[in-house]
Amino acid sequence: MAQQLSKKRFALFEHRTEPMLPKWQYYHRIVRYLGLSVGFLTIGLLIGIVGYRYIVGISWIDAFLNASMLLGGMGPVNTPATNAGKIFAGCYALFSGIIFLIAAGIIFAPIFHRFLHHFHLDVADADTSKNEGA
Repeated sequence: MAQQLSKKRFALFEHRTEPMLPKWQYYHRIVRYLGLSVGFLTIGLLIGIVGYRYIVGISWIDAFLNASMLLGGMGPVNTPATNAGKIFAGCYALFSGIIFLIAAGIIFAPIFHRFLHHFHLDVADADTSKNEGA
């Protein structure tokens, strides 16, 4: 029994045998996950801004522009002149792609889970109605 309680406490989503969350709790979950993804994007943006400012040596505004364009998937605006700047820009571009995918996954996880949970409940309801009718 204690093992079941500890599993339930640390679960991110409800189990397939549990009923779906009410809409207000589902919307609250979406807002929480959206906040988490914005946090990841903010940290990634700050890493890029500081790196472009101190490694590449461009102004704060240009560093923000380059970091945000890379993080958004658009590509860099300014090409770095130094080798260290080019290495940073390449590493940050790879990092930005991964951070963007992680943030998108975090945002869509509760939506995808609810879709699958709803689909599973429909199948389970159909199975119980077949068993009751027999």
